[in-house]
Amino acid sequence: MSEKTGRGLVLAAPGSDSGKTLVSLGLGAALQARGQSVQYFKCGPDFIDPSLHRLVSGRVSRNLDLRMCGASFVRDSFARHAAADFVIVEGVMGLFDGGEAGTAALARALDLPVVLVVDGAACAESIAALVHGFATFDPRVKVNGVIFNRVGSDGHYRLLRQSVEDHCRPAVLGAVPRHDDFVVPGRHLGLHMGHEGALSPERLRSLADIVGARIDLDRLSALAGPLPPPPGPRAEIRTAPLVRLGVARDAAFCFYYEDNFDLLRAAGAELVFFSPLADAKLPPDLAGLYLGGGYPELYAAALADNRALREMIRGRAAAGLPIYGECGGFMYLCESLVTAEGEEYPMAGIFPVRAQMQKRLVRLGYRQATVAKNTLWPAGATLAGHEFHYSQAEDMPDRVERAYQLDDGRLEGYCCNNTLAGYLHLHLGANPGAAAHFVEFCRTGGRPAWERSA
Repeated sequence: MSEKTGRGLVLAAPGSDSGKTLVSLGLGAALQARGQSVQYFKCGPDFIDPSLHRLVSGRVSRNLDLRMCGASFVRDSFARHAAADFVIVEGVMGLFDGGEAGTAALARALDLPVVLVVDGAACAESIAALVHGFATFDPRVKVNGVIFNRVGSDGHYRLLRQSVEDHCRPAVLGAVPRHDDFVVPGRHLGLHMGHEGALSPERLRSLADIVGARIDLDRLSALAGPLPPPPGPRAEIRTAPLVRLGVARDAAFCFYYEDNFDLLRAAGAELVFFSPLADAKLPPDLAGLYLGGGYPELYAAALADNRALREMIRGRAAAGLPIYGECGGFMYLCESLVTAEGEEYPMAGIFPVRAQMQKRLVRLGYRQATVAKNTLWPAGATLAGHEFHYSQAEDMPDRVERAYQLDDGRLEGYCCNNTLAGYLHLHLGANPGAAAHFVEFCRTGGRPAWERSA
């Protein structure tokens, strides 16, 4: 296939834990084994599944989130990055869960057909009632195909297939058998990341072989929809010279939206990646720092052992260097991090509180932030994001300013000098002007005097 004849679909499921991530990885690996290029997208605010997608495709997987970014940005991002022989948009939760932020809404917005991944492990003929219900629930959502997952035997598959073919419109495309190798390990925030060896090359080849043999890939392609033409180049709002922005990226800090990087680059940022785990000092000539989320709790000892970098960041913060941290990055900027086992490790010490890991999820959900104080984000702006964390910071002292108010009434965005941090993961898609403000703040008023005169 050429890029002009590329096809795409949304891979959905009746509910969470149906196996759609594993099936999506197997489909991508099997299609690539046939010589096709594959581009993934992920519905909603997810950092983990895109890392697994990239493991298979070798391409950055983009998040498509109607609630945080709006339909215009989502459609533009999809069209801009969908140049491939085959596009797989992996859904979130159940097909009709999530309202405006859900998989069905995204399928409608992109005008793509849906293939439903159904867990057949505990089903027989009744599976037809489930498939029929999903296929007819919303006529605006085109459920064109079904893939069964965790099927016990060939006889079990024949039973499931016959029931659906007798009673339902969607085509049965095949089945993935129940297999111990087809499991991605998980932990408190979800599955393991792609760079952590969640699926070895051998397991991926095995998965590709199984999916290629048991799923009708030709029919899958025929049921998929055409892709939109790419839009024109995105307007850049940068001014010279480029602003060097240090971005913490390693196993401890790995939760970033690629679109945020693109928007910052378009606004004039040169992103310089560094590792708080491995680097003893910051890269030279930085005008600001960006510390995203991730798993600092899993690497707390190593982060604490890198005392030279912690002290360097604390010194730069005291001198006025603009620093932004979210969730895991915020935890790193606190006085210390306390693991779920009660072990305490010193961190950068910019905020005078401890971040304590909890046994249960502390907060989960979409948030909007109204910016009250002009910092790295412009006063008066409305920013969209989400929270998902198991840690809880101690009550922040009143002397630490709050930059914005969340739509649930809480004050967040803690400010110390030019350091701004909190638990909110922001996506700048709905407000690209915020990225421009961020870069300009680093370029001008946020730069410390010792660096401007160097």
